Amino acid sequence: MICRVVDREIPKYKHRWFGTLTVECNGEQFLLYSAGIPKWIKVGEKVELIPKAKPKVIKGINTFLFEDYELHKFYNGEKIKVWPYWVKDVELPRYSPFGEEIYRYRIRAREAVFESDFEAIAELEQFHYASEKEKVAIWRCEKCGEIVEANTKPKCPKCGEDMTIAEIKGSTPASRFLILELLNREAYEPKFLAYVRVDPPIPLMHRRLPDGRIERNIREKVFPRDWFHPVYSPELLMRKMFRELKEKYSKRVARHKLWEVATLKALDISNTACSRIARVVVHPDYRSDGIGVTAVKLAVEWIAERRVPEMRKKKHLVETIAQMARFNPFFEKVGFKYVWDTASGRPVLYYPLTDEAKDYLEKFLSTDEFARIHGGRLCISKYGRVEGMKKPIVFRNVSKVFESKLDIRSVSEEIRFLLSAFGVKSRVIQRCVIRNANFEIKPGEVVAVVGASGAGKTTLLRLIYGAITGKDKPTSGEIEVEKCKVSALIPQEIEPEFGDESIIEHIYRKCGDLQLAVEILNKSGLSDAVLYRAKFSELSTGQKERAKLASLLAEKPSLILIDEFASHLDTLTAMRVAKKFGELVRSAGITAVIVTHRKEVIEAMGVDKVIYVGYGITKVENYDRSVRLQR
Repeated sequence: MICRVVDREIPKYKHRWFGTLTVECNGEQFLLYSAGIPKWIKVGEKVELIPKAKPKVIKGINTFLFEDYELHKFYNGEKIKVWPYWVKDVELPRYSPFGEEIYRYRIRAREAVFESDFEAIAELEQFHYASEKEKVAIWRCEKCGEIVEANTKPKCPKCGEDMTIAEIKGSTPASRFLILELLNREAYEPKFLAYVRVDPPIPLMHRRLPDGRIERNIREKVFPRDWFHPVYSPELLMRKMFRELKEKYSKRVARHKLWEVATLKALDISNTACSRIARVVVHPDYRSDGIGVTAVKLAVEWIAERRVPEMRKKKHLVETIAQMARFNPFFEKVGFKYVWDTASGRPVLYYPLTDEAKDYLEKFLSTDEFARIHGGRLCISKYGRVEGMKKPIVFRNVSKVFESKLDIRSVSEEIRFLLSAFGVKSRVIQRCVIRNANFEIKPGEVVAVVGASGAGKTTLLRLIYGAITGKDKPTSGEIEVEKCKVSALIPQEIEPEFGDESIIEHIYRKCGDLQLAVEILNKSGLSDAVLYRAKFSELSTGQKERAKLASLLAEKPSLILIDEFASHLDTLTAMRVAKKFGELVRSAGITAVIVTHRKEVIEAMGVDKVIYVGYGITKVENYDRSVRLQR
């Protein structure tokens, strides 16, 4: 049915998740329940209503509830679907460095339309703040009208009722949100993994050149001007409207009404061919697993299909302005191209949605004297290659015997009686932990050492470390290893030393490059910026383990030795960290020998060899990644 919009209701404190449209078709009116869509549809617009169920009569009005209809609007003869809200289910497989799938996420991406969605967004948003004093949402009590700031759903301090979320701080009435929901999740996993906020483009943009000069209105010199105008900007309307409102109301009332009136008018005016991704927030436990890239890809798809946020002009570009893009390349992984820095020094990246936009972008990158230098790339890995080992580590008939003297004469008579009952007497005990070991580890290989507790795994690491440093030697045999830069983690024996400095300061002190420090922390599974400024003593046990790993990687060693890799991490986190570690050491040319008892770690890391240790015997096998480890 082709209808005309005759009225819209946008509740001031519920405008994000509730609004209504009244449409008229052939002289009959229908009320449509919706979310925040009505603020983007003007009275008088033509729409197409497709009923999916019979309307319900509510207060004498034929009413279509949220799931009862489909709605399209028209722009320049083109039909744009606006309701129901956009939804897409995707699967996100995660692979080992050798292309094997190790686990899979099922994710539902959809526009945030329910009150509970925005409550979840507020909880995710607080992960972006480094202080507990920061409050990220505004809440209102429906009963008494009290307004408070909080990060999670509060009780009203006046009447004790549950409060309703009114606003996400930093967003605007023009903001729309895409949320990523984890399907088939375990009880301990979060329901929402991420959200993306999409806004119209910023009203003005100037470019800072490398020499400090400012080039004004740079976008309009590269792309068509009407792609960015008219833009949502209530501030630009306020001065004119304030004069008009003062003619009807007192100065005080005019000021009160000004923002609300200017906002609605700005929403009606805004009509751009560019959208801006203003915020991407990923749950900190999932930031190293490709969720950010997936979220941005889905947001781009949503923008293109529904012309979000305004649902008017066809979208040609997606814009983002983010300092974080210097340190994390997930926008570039999606296909965004870096173009310039704003006048305030923030990097700007664009994603072309059409061939026309792609042509404009490529022309700029190939002809602009400054853009030719960076070629559209911003965040480039700084870890690079280390000075790798040139020769293999070779064990030739290596044995290690531990000798201890058991003397029960020094214990009390009662204990001596007990021990004697079990046949325990004073004697010298010799235990051969490693016997006639013969193997080699080639430069750049990633090797796992497995075996039961006490079997000699740590001893093997000590022997390799000692062969380089002179601190431990085998009882017999020879270990051939070149003198090289070695970093080792053997709990309670060889560990990085952390002081009162923050984690980011510790890594920065070691590597001397801030971007590289962030890269190392991300690769080690500490991708939450809140943790960057934490001290080592403030971290959980699992976070401390990852911080130690980051500290070793910051040394850029030729050889890295780690005992009980990821022993304090849950299964999924251990697999994520192992995968990133395996990728990094391979690309850097680091030889790695790690001790683990976890099958999933070995598979996620994609090791080259497995050394089995037990009862003095060492057995070396090339790890066949086509056959799962059975031991």
